Amino acid sequence: MSEPVQMSKSAYDELLAEIERLEKVERPAIAEKIQVAREDGDLKENAEYHAAKNDQSFLETKILKLRDQMQRAEIVEIASGDRVMHGSKVRLKNVAAGKEVEYTIVAPHEADAGAGRISSASPVAEALLGSKQGSKVKVQLPNGKSSEFEVLAVS
Repeated sequence: MSEPVQMSKSAYDELLAEIERLEKVERPAIAEKIQVAREDGDLKENAEYHAAKNDQSFLETKILKLRDQMQRAEIVEIASGDRVMHGSKVRLKNVAAGKEVEYTIVAPHEADAGAGRISSASPVAEALLGSKQGSKVKVQLPNGKSSEFEVLAVS
């Protein structure tokens, strides 16, 4: 059985809205492109037809992935308190570099490291979950290196 995907209620609602948009807006639009391209004749030499079929394939794959996330969704309450949980905003200090960063721990499909949102399934978030302000955690990074972070604040 697949692992549950933890997410907030608002993230779950956004996921449902995205699935609905893909199924009710994008899917019919691609079907229309395929129909128009079919009318151009020979399908073997029809680049528009093949492009539309390729787009359809990508769209259906995306819908399947999002539906899988929806079925495995585990709605979690937004964090409150002094422990790092799903939804926590955490200010960290890289002990070796002395650099401070701030992340919010979110569901995997919401992650955007550039915007300060990291996946709850990421190595950093997994190491942080359950820790408190003042804790030091060691994180094994995907490149094989490890880093130590001090939790400066949890909100």
